[in-house]
Order: sequence, then C-alpha cells, then structure tokens
Amino acid sequence: QVQLVESGGGLVQPGGSLRLSCAASGSIFIVNTMGWYRQAPGKQRELVADITRDGSTNYADSVRGRFTVSRDNAKNTVYLQMNSMKPGDTAVYYCLMNIGRISGYADDYWGQGTQVTVAS
Repeated sequence: QVQLVESGGGLVQPGGSLRLSCAASGSIFIVNTMGWYRQAPGKQRELVADITRDGSTNYADSVRGRFTVSRDNAKNTVYLQMNSMKPGDTAVYYCLMNIGRISGYADDYWGQGTQVTVAS
C-alpha cells in the first residue's frame, strides 16, 4: 500500500508565494517521475510541472519562470515552489508519483489534493 500526503496549500495574495509538499510512504522500491497537476472549477485537470528521477523538469507554459518543482529522493518527497502567483493559479493541486515495487511493476498514485486560492 502506498500513500501520498500533500501539505502547504492555502490563501495567498496576488504576487505572493506558496510551497507545496507531497510525501510518499508505504511499499516503495523506487519513485520514478513525480509531478504536480491542478484542477480549477469547471476545467480539466492539467499538468503544472513534473520531474524525473535524475532531475529533468517539465513545466506548463503558464507557470514557467514562476514555479519550480524539486524532489528529495531520500524522503520520497516532491515540492512545488510557487512565486509571483496570479488569480489564475487558483485550483486544487494534486501530486502524482509513478512508484515502482520490488516486483518490477509500477503504478501511478495521486495525492488527496490541496486547495490553493490566490485572491486579494
């Protein structure tokens, strides 16, 4: 069994910053790609950023230059540093990890989601 627990969401003013964390625990042999997605009301879930095990990153155009994804492999944790935030960043943010077991199989696991609201 694998669990992902997110933290760090909340209310922030435009131009402000927040840092999200997502830690995995349970039957983990290796964590491959880690990523962050978001879903705003009435919209589809979209990729925000992801990071491979060797540190290669990928960002949505809307956040590139403002958000930074990073990971700590020893802690099975992924972070999302969000700066210069805009009202359009308001959404529920979900982490996603591709986790491999010692059997060789790998599955995708989602966090529970954390609300981020950018408003004055």
